[in-house]
Amino acid sequence: MKALFGIIRQYFKKLDKLLFISAAALSVFSIIMLYSLVVNGAATIEVDSGLYKTQAAAIIAGWCIALFLSALDYNKVIKLWVLYAPLSIILSLLVFTRLGIEVYGDRAWIDLGFMTLQPSELLKITFVTTFSLHLSKTGDKINRISNVLLLCAHAAIPTSIVLIQGDDGTATVFALIFVIMMFSAGISWKYILPCFAALPVVVWIVWTKFMKPFQKTRFLVLFDEELDPLGIGYHQKVSKTALGSGQIFGKGLFDGSYVKVPEAANDFIFTYIGQTLGFVGCMAVIAVLAYVCLKILADSRIAKDDTGKYLCVGVYSMICIHCILNLGMVFGAMPVIGVPLPFLSQGGTSTLSMYIGLGLVMSTYSHSEKKYRVFYDGN
Repeated sequence: MKALFGIIRQYFKKLDKLLFISAAALSVFSIIMLYSLVVNGAATIEVDSGLYKTQAAAIIAGWCIALFLSALDYNKVIKLWVLYAPLSIILSLLVFTRLGIEVYGDRAWIDLGFMTLQPSELLKITFVTTFSLHLSKTGDKINRISNVLLLCAHAAIPTSIVLIQGDDGTATVFALIFVIMMFSAGISWKYILPCFAALPVVVWIVWTKFMKPFQKTRFLVLFDEELDPLGIGYHQKVSKTALGSGQIFGKGLFDGSYVKVPEAANDFIFTYIGQTLGFVGCMAVIAVLAYVCLKILADSRIAKDDTGKYLCVGVYSMICIHCILNLGMVFGAMPVIGVPLPFLSQGGTSTLSMYIGLGLVMSTYSHSEKKYRVFYDGN
C-alpha cells in the first residue's frame, strides 16, 4: 500500500497541473455555454439536450486519455506510429466510401453507426507526432535538400487527403503546423526566401485555376458582405452583430433576447460567449486560451530531447492556429473555413484530439528529467 501511495504521489508531483486545470476549466465552461444555448434556443437550428451531454462525455473521455498519456513516456507512444498512423490514414480514406457523410460540401465525417467521427482531427495528432519524430531523426541535417524534400512529402500526405475531402480549414491548419515546426527545427532562409518570393505567383495560380466560386466568395465577403447576403456574408454579419450585442458585461446566461447565430454551438460559439458574458467574458476566455498556448510553448523549452520539443511545438501550433483562425472568422477578419475553437466548440472528435495532444505535452513535462521513468518512485 505504501508503494502504491508513493507511485500516486510521484505521478501528481510530476503532473503539469496548471496546464490540465486550465484546459479542463475551458471545457467545463463549454458545457455551461452549450447548456445555456440549448435552454435559450439561441441557435438558428434547433438543438436538443443531447448536444451538451455528448460533449460532456467527450470531455470526460478526453480527461482520462490526457491523464493516462501524461503517465507514459511520450517517446514510447510516438514509436508506436507504425500502428496508429496507418489507422488514421485508413479512417481518413473511409470518408470516400459509403460510410462518408458530406456536410456543407465537406466530405470529412464517417458514420460508424453508434457515432460519427471526423478522422482528420485524429490525423492532426498523427501528423504532429510522426513529424516530431521525423524532425528529431533529421537533426542538424535538416537543410540538406533531400531531407527538406522528404519533410515536405511527409506534410503533403495528410494535407492532400483533407484537401480532397473539401476541408479547406483543416488543410490550412496542417500547412501552418508544418511551417511552424520547420521554423522551430531551424530550416534555412535559403529555402524560406524563395518560398516568400514565389508566394504571390502561387496565390494567383490557385485563385484563377483551382479555387471554386464558393471558395472565392469566402474571401470576397470580407470586403463586401452583400456579395453573399444569404450565405457566408450573412454568417459573418450576424456573428459580429451578436458579438457586439453583449456590450461590456453581457446579457446573462439565462436571461435576455439573444441573436440567433448559425453554427452557434460549433465554429461560432465565441459569438454566444460575447452575447451572454460581454467583453469581459470574451477577454477572460482569450486570456485562458493564451495561457494554455504559452504554457505548452514553455514546456517545449524544458523537454529532455528534440522529439519532446517538436511535439510541444506541434501541439502549440495546432491549438494556437485553431484559436487565431476561429476568432478571425468570428471578427470577420478571416474567411469562414470551419475551424472550431479549442476546448470550447462542440465536437467530440475535435475535443478528443485536443486532449490527446495535451496529454502528450504533459508527458514531456512529466518526463523532462532524463532519469525519470514511468511510475517510478525515486524515494
